[in-house]
Amino acid sequence: MQNFRFRMCMLNLLSALVLAGCSSEGDVAAASGTEQSAGKRGVAEAPVQSSAGSGAELQTKGSIEWTQFRGPTGMGISEATGLPLNWSLDENIAWKTRLPGPGASSPVVFGDRIYVTCYTGYFVPDQPGGSLDDLKRHLIAIDRKTGDVIWDKSVKAKLPEEERIRDHGFAASTPAVDRDRVYVFFGKTGVIAFDHDGNQLWQSDVGSRTHGWGSASSPVLHGDLLLVNASVESESLVALNKSTGQEVWRARGIKEAWNTPLVADAIGGRKEVIIATHGTIQAFDPTNGQQLWTCKTDITWYMVPSVVAHEGVVYCLGGRSGIASLAVRTGGSGDVTSTHRIWTNNKGSNVSSPVFLGGHLYWMNDQRGIAYAAKSESGDLAYEERVDRAGQVYSSAVLVDGRIYYLNRDGRTFVVAAKPEFELLATNELRDGSLFNGSPVVDGRRLLIRSDRHLYCVGK
Repeated sequence: MQNFRFRMCMLNLLSALVLAGCSSEGDVAAASGTEQSAGKRGVAEAPVQSSAGSGAELQTKGSIEWTQFRGPTGMGISEATGLPLNWSLDENIAWKTRLPGPGASSPVVFGDRIYVTCYTGYFVPDQPGGSLDDLKRHLIAIDRKTGDVIWDKSVKAKLPEEERIRDHGFAASTPAVDRDRVYVFFGKTGVIAFDHDGNQLWQSDVGSRTHGWGSASSPVLHGDLLLVNASVESESLVALNKSTGQEVWRARGIKEAWNTPLVADAIGGRKEVIIATHGTIQAFDPTNGQQLWTCKTDITWYMVPSVVAHEGVVYCLGGRSGIASLAVRTGGSGDVTSTHRIWTNNKGSNVSSPVFLGGHLYWMNDQRGIAYAAKSESGDLAYEERVDRAGQVYSSAVLVDGRIYYLNRDGRTFVVAAKPEFELLATNELRDGSLFNGSPVVDGRRLLIRSDRHLYCVGK
């Protein structure tokens, strides 16, 4: 662990030197010559070995670290520049790594490591049969530079479990990571913390129920707390001490919520933990779990998309019919439906989460193959555009360098200009015969895209 912290200190110093010395894209490319060579090798799979390369040359504007679901802000936004516009299975792939099993989670990035989860032993696509007794979840550490697997830690499932998890499988929650630990949520099996060498530090039980849709919410770090939406497991929002795993507080009544909580800056300056549940948006005080306010959504379905927020307003998608999106001012108290709900609209998405930029929300519907832009002040649509061959889109949008990246379940990525007039910039294929349910991740000048079979590093 001390060696890892020393590498982190050296990484920060080297990153600052690279940024100071790289005044153009060409300078950055020169600083990362090893990676340029790796990109020319094509798509040969990375060997499994235990080696960690320096991530300093991958630094770009903004943090190199993508520490939780939807990045450091929880809203799918990065300040990085110079990301690829075009790629395919044999073009613009720095490396790809075979994963031991499927998963719907997204990778996270910290220092010289990438962390991703998957599952093996049971209900694996193209592997009929099997027994729940063999079900395991995995946390895998991967070298950012080479794609080499550094370590793979498995955890046996706490049984009984669901015999089938529709669409997503048994590893749908994205890890969270900081300088000391990597945190994973494996449903009724629990919340588990590992150090960066793969040693398990603690395991916490947040509930024992299961569901045919599985668990999907991802843990979120806030100060000394790890926030976990355990709606499936115990209809609770649970705050754990991130150092020990001990429960700090628990808010109950979190029903039919598969979304990841967002810690938002509210009007008046306070922090609010926002989560969307069946019929309501709820806000909690992160220090003690006290409910601050609730707002009726008029959405009649379970809630999957995670909310986004900007300048004291929360934006929420959800549902398959009827009201499917809304905006709510933060900072309220009690039931704020009549006082703080700004607008509702019947355009939304039942799975994928939006991004916010320049007074507009952008998203793609999970089933209809339609990309949307909506004015944040009113909910009125700026555009509603059908996208050819969009198929199903379960991953959430990523906004970076003036572009929005939408990934569908077949491995096709649509790159759309981040502006209120629809412009499709590129359509890229990474079809490998499996499903792509995780969201793309920004890693410096690259994108990380995971399927049920591989983790792809897109870029040079």
